[in-house]
Amino acid sequence: MILNSISSIAKKEILDNVRNKWIIVLTIIFASLALVVSYFGSIFSQGWQNFGATISGMMSLVQFLIPIIGLMLGYAAIIGEIEKGSMSSLLSLPVNRLEIILGKFFGLGSILSFTTLIGFGVAGIVIAANVVDVNYTDYLVFIGATILLGLVFLSLSLFFSSLFKKRSTAMGGAILLWFLFNMILPLVFVGIMIASSGIENIISSGGFPDWYHALELFNPLSVYSALISLTVGPVSTMQGAFSMSYPSFYSSGLMASILILWIVSFLLLAFWRFDRRDV
Repeated sequence: MILNSISSIAKKEILDNVRNKWIIVLTIIFASLALVVSYFGSIFSQGWQNFGATISGMMSLVQFLIPIIGLMLGYAAIIGEIEKGSMSSLLSLPVNRLEIILGKFFGLGSILSFTTLIGFGVAGIVIAANVVDVNYTDYLVFIGATILLGLVFLSLSLFFSSLFKKRSTAMGGAILLWFLFNMILPLVFVGIMIASSGIENIISSGGFPDWYHALELFNPLSVYSALISLTVGPVSTMQGAFSMSYPSFYSSGLMASILILWIVSFLLLAFWRFDRRDV
């Protein structure tokens, strides 16, 4: 019964987004970006780049685009229905609020996962047909990690959607969250490191201190970057003028676990907040 309720809500979310052409648009965007980066992304050589070079070029774009998509998909999922009055009708059915949260997450998550897999997958087939020494495993890891990152921001957006009382406020919160993880936190962490260690000591040591890497674990974008760099061999791991060598406590398993923890934690917070608000 519970699974039927969750799947029904998820199906509704999928059908709504299919009608809004979200799936088609996102798939085209993902495929186009991967193909453009693979063919035009290197300033040192012309023509198709292998999967390792393509992933290196795609990482910054993914960190910029995927959070926006995850946040935009979910920011109005709860508050939007409350404002339209359809949430009261939904709650009159034999479903509870946890099933609504999970149904919306799985529905919207399916859209995000499908478009990422198909978009990057189609591009991967084209790239593989034009290069040698194809490593499909690395590319699949990249796709899987990208989906995981998208689900983190979808979970965050569902929490924001259940937290605020207006759709406009939820959207503003989603935009602020994007700036927080893409710009504000990296600048704050680097500022703390320079203030405490001094730029001369950082340059002479040739890398960042372990405590800085520990702080980076609080930013899912940094965790995603580390997951790709630790798992996919050919990916460039440069940050500015410094060679990014990770400390011994970093592992691909730890990075994946942290991203999953982000997802689960904010889904629980979304349910907690939604369960306590009047509709």
